Formats: sequence, structure tokens, C-alpha cells
Amino acid sequence: MNPQSRFHIAHGGLAPLGRRDFLGLAAAGGIGLVGYAGAHAQDSASPAATGVATQGRRPNILVIVADDLGYGDLSVHGSTEIATPNIDSIAQGGVRFTQGYVSCPVCSPTRAGLITGRYQQRFGHEFNPGQVADHRTFGLPLSEVTAANILKSAGYATCMVGKWHLGFSPDRVPTARGFDEFFGFLSGSHSYVKLEPNGENSIFRGTEPVMEEEHLTDAFAREAVACIERHKDHPFFLYLTFNAVHNPLEPQPRYLDRFSAIADEKRRKYAALLTGLDDAVGQVLGKVREAGLESDTLVFFISDNGGPTANGSNNADLREIKGTVYEGGVRVPFFAQWKGHIPEGVTFDKPVISLDILPTAAAAAAATLPGDREIDGVNLLPFITGRNAAHPHEYLYWRFGEQSAIRNKDWKLVRNQGSEELFHLAADRTEKQDVLTEQPPIAEELRAAYAQWETNLIAPLWAQRVRTQARGNTRLTGD
Repeated sequence: MNPQSRFHIAHGGLAPLGRRDFLGLAAAGGIGLVGYAGAHAQDSASPAATGVATQGRRPNILVIVADDLGYGDLSVHGSTEIATPNIDSIAQGGVRFTQGYVSCPVCSPTRAGLITGRYQQRFGHEFNPGQVADHRTFGLPLSEVTAANILKSAGYATCMVGKWHLGFSPDRVPTARGFDEFFGFLSGSHSYVKLEPNGENSIFRGTEPVMEEEHLTDAFAREAVACIERHKDHPFFLYLTFNAVHNPLEPQPRYLDRFSAIADEKRRKYAALLTGLDDAVGQVLGKVREAGLESDTLVFFISDNGGPTANGSNNADLREIKGTVYEGGVRVPFFAQWKGHIPEGVTFDKPVISLDILPTAAAAAAATLPGDREIDGVNLLPFITGRNAAHPHEYLYWRFGEQSAIRNKDWKLVRNQGSEELFHLAADRTEKQDVLTEQPPIAEELRAAYAQWETNLIAPLWAQRVRTQARGNTRLTGD
């Protein structure tokens, strides 16, 4: 895209985009899903709703998920310690959501929300499993419809590579939830180097345990590249969920020497592990380019939650870490790229959430969303192209045991074990200035909106696993 066609989407509006043909196309792509709710799901596959997809090959959908990535650890987010050119390239070639969120500050619930487009508390998937989970019942409820189900029904090949963390029983593994192919592990964490078959903690190909010789990050890149090669001639959905940079800190040895200047061993290993992740992302994006599929592939990149201190990550100036509903737990790196179809090199400054990935992908793919349930995510295409200047969401919500939060525009009300705080994030994204006593009407409106939302939720299906992190009273749960 030439410099004249680059623009910045913010609260103040939209500068001109010098590609009217693209805008017309994107406008068609957004009609019918701009205000999407579950009641309108049946409209999602109409030509008016998906003009982009119906004028040629439907786009491949590539969703890349990092694990426990610190908000401040990408060079596109200002890091000068760790270079991440390949991950950065997704933001530079597309849209960077500066206020991108996940629906939970820990792994499994976030993944349940992402893959269904629904707040996971609607169906009881509020927590990670306990240390001794009942594997017969833990996992994404069978009542839920996944992105793989939806895209497979639309004729897509569906592949998953990486960490699942949504169930162990035969009816809850990836190949039972809409994926044609699976290579990865089922649990919440895994060694990168101890990869011999080991029961439920094995590396699986489909449902069969396999022996893996490569470092796990390299193996996931290899398998993702192979998936693209197998399916390059027809639309595919690739859900690529790296376990990097989650503990244990076992980077590829070839990267450690690059960070000899970092004195802290944990941070040095984290930097090496992240560099391996960045190179793996580069291999996958390189295969997309090699196959001539850049303009035919909608790419998302996101972390499943904020970084924890346990792995040496850095959340920049955001308050707190993984396991909390403060910004450091739920605001994450979040990018989208679709060359020639969405703007390049722009930032979108209004709040969005991981739940939006599914409706956006479905709109681009001319896939039908289920009409028998509420879908909480929205199609982001009309917003990121400037056709709709409103906020994609009036409210965003979080409930995580005794912690909860609600955001409306720039206001965020946080409850944490009985205490309450109010922040104006436009002026204070660090959440240092509690203005609760200064703004009682705003706090009351947010309390009422949260209470209304909570009426649509059910009780958690399993108990919360809680342990105390070294940092104050920060609470983390499981993996």
C-alpha cells in the first residue's frame, strides 16, 4: 500500500483512504453483521453480507495464538530488548488493535471464548481446570459450536496445530470439535524438549501419540507449513496455537547467545523463547507468501492473556499480570492482516476483544453463524475500514471468580475480592488513579450494566484453582 493510502483510525475519525474500490468492497463485506447478535446469524452467508468472499476465492483463515506473551515484549509495542520482526509484520501489513482484549486473564477460558465467539461464562467455562481435573467433564461443553465446525460446514479444510486446553475426553479433543487434522497437545502446558509419548500429556497426531524429535516451537512451525502446503489449492482454516512463551523456559539453544547481555537468566531464556516463536511465525507467513496466498489469507495474531512474572515477561506500563482483570491481565497484542482487503499499517484505537475473531472470519468466509444462540463477538471489517465509525462494543465484560470488570468507552469499573475501583483509561491506561468517589453516576451505571449481563451467565462448571504468585496478592490459576 502506498503512503497516501495509509491512515489512522481513532476516536477522532478517519483520514481519507485512497482506494475507493477497496472501500466499496469492504462496505459490502460488513453489511448485515455491523450490529451482529445471535438473532442475525442466519444472515452471515448472504452475498450482501460477504461481498469480499463471493467475488473470488474465499480467504483462508489463519489464527495464530501466543501463550503468556507480555504486552511490552514486541518491538511493534516498543520493545528495544527483543526484536520480533515477523510478528510485527502482521501489524505493519494490517491493523494493530491498541486496545485489544481477551475475555479471561488465563488460558483455557480465553480459548473457549475465542473459538465460540461467546463469553465463556455463558456456558460455565470460567476457569482453568483444577490440578486434578475430572477429564470426563472438563472442557468445552458439547453444546457449543466451534469456529472449526462453522468453517468446515462452509467447505473449509480445518487444521489445528499446537495447544488445545479445551478437553481430554474423546468427545472433546480437536478432531471431535470440527478439526480435520490435529498436531499438538491437550493440556495447558508442555515441555518443549521432552516429547516422548506420555499418556494424556503426549504430543498427538490426530488421536495417536507420537514421538517428536524437534523443539516443540520448531515442530509446530513445521506442521503449520505442511498444512498450508496440503491445502493451498482450496480454502483452509489453520488454528495455530503455540505454547511459547509459556513456562517451562526451554528455548532453542541457538537463540541464547543473542541475549548474553541480559543478566537475569529467566528474562534471557524468555527472550530466546520469544525469538524462536517469532522465527516460527516467520516460517508460516513465508509459506503463505511462497504459495501466493497473501491476498487470500486473513491472518490474526493474539496472545491468550497478559504476561505473568513467572516467565519473565514484560507488560509495559499496564497494571498487574496474568490472572487479574486489570489491563496487564487482559489487554494483549492483537493484530489482523488481509493484504489488499483491509488497510495496512494502521492502528485501531477502540476496544475490541478476542470474541470478535470468529464473526469477522465468518463474514470474510461467507460462513453461516449459528442462529440459535447469542454471539458476543462482532464482525470487525466495517469498523477497521472506517465504514462504521461507532465503537464495535458498547460494553466489554470480565468475570473471573471474585474478580470482575466492565468497560464502557473509556470507563472501566473493576471489582477485586470485594473492593471496587473506577478508571478513565483514555487518561490513565496504567490504572493508577481510582476516581470512584469522584464519578458516582458513572460507577452506578456500570454496576447496573454488569448486573444485567451477569443474568445471562451460569455458575462455573468446575472449581477455580488458585495459587499465590510472589508479587503481592496476585492470583493465578493453573496454566
